[in-house]
Amino acid sequence: MASAFLLTGSNMGDRAQMLQIALESIGASCGDIAKVSRLYETAAWGKEDQNAFLNQAIHIQTTLSPVQLLKKVLDIEKEMGRLRKERYGPRVIDIDILLYDQQIIKQPGLQVPHPQMQNRRFALVPLAELVPDLPHPVLKETIQGLLRNCPDKLPVQLWPVKNI
Repeated sequence: MASAFLLTGSNMGDRAQMLQIALESIGASCGDIAKVSRLYETAAWGKEDQNAFLNQAIHIQTTLSPVQLLKKVLDIEKEMGRLRKERYGPRVIDIDILLYDQQIIKQPGLQVPHPQMQNRRFALVPLAELVPDLPHPVLKETIQGLLRNCPDKLPVQLWPVKNI
């Protein structure tokens, strides 16, 4: 089994409910849920004139290949009503593959590790909650180290409502 880390995010509708539905769908179709971070709220990154996001990191154990996993998460996004209208625009759900074992994958439509995770606090904070000492396969820095040196200064705050 492979170990994969996903990041879910939502800034439309009942954000916490969207993350819960995504979590259940990931568990049903992608693999066994090993660990889940708490929920974090962050101002929108890349296009600031929209609602804040809730984000959550998910660690799964999967028998799916990286390409199969990508197809499954894209299917979940589509089933949940994700429309890709504008880059960095509002989304009912977003599911990114951050890491897949220590593999390095560069192919059209799939790059692992996620090519921008080291530049995004909203990805690093929940991931560091789960695996602070895990090294990034390319940068060879731990997740906690990447977070310490992250150029993104947007605040990432623990969401005050009890975790789902």
